[in-house]
Amino acid sequence: MKKYLIAGLLVWMPLGITFLVVRAIVDFLDRTLLLLPSAYQPDNLLGFHIPGLGVLLAVILVVVTGIIVANFLGKRIVIAWESLLAKIPLVRTLYAGIKQVMEAVLATDGKSFSKVLLIEYPRKGVWSLAFMTSDELGEVQDKTGSKVISVFIPTTPNPTSGFVLMVPEKDVIELEMSVEDGLKMIISMGVVVPPWGKDKLLVENNKQ
Repeated sequence: MKKYLIAGLLVWMPLGITFLVVRAIVDFLDRTLLLLPSAYQPDNLLGFHIPGLGVLLAVILVVVTGIIVANFLGKRIVIAWESLLAKIPLVRTLYAGIKQVMEAVLATDGKSFSKVLLIEYPRKGVWSLAFMTSDELGEVQDKTGSKVISVFIPTTPNPTSGFVLMVPEKDVIELEMSVEDGLKMIISMGVVVPPWGKDKLLVENNKQ
């Protein structure tokens, strides 16, 4: 019974949690429909609620915003908006910090979160998974006198928190696993280990 119970939980729990998370996101984005005038809200026009319309509206809003700010006039508007926010003490700190993090994570031409590394932390002989965040550290690079890189060590099972360390490049081991596989391993507390070597070839052959 224990074996069958665990097998059943492994099927239903991921499905249930995924469903709850997706539904929460859809419900949250559906509230963006409230930005429309009351007379033009789909619920009032159709007489009933269609889940997911808010997601569509949010995607359209983000894409249209991206089109606007990508041109010369849009960039000037953003600069003016950011200069206004920079005059508000608390808001400027939060906005600048969040924007820098988003630029680092979403940058397509940068090196942030592009490599999974293995470093000795918290002490020698004990290894931790880390993600490379930068190899251009400016003053830190100059003052240390050696080639150092910035790495992020996530906590488990919540990878959104963790530690930022500057470590010598010669002391890190670059892994072949993808960032996605690295995150899976961290979130699962080391239970889900991505295939490698012969195991990877076996998985690929089974898929074929």
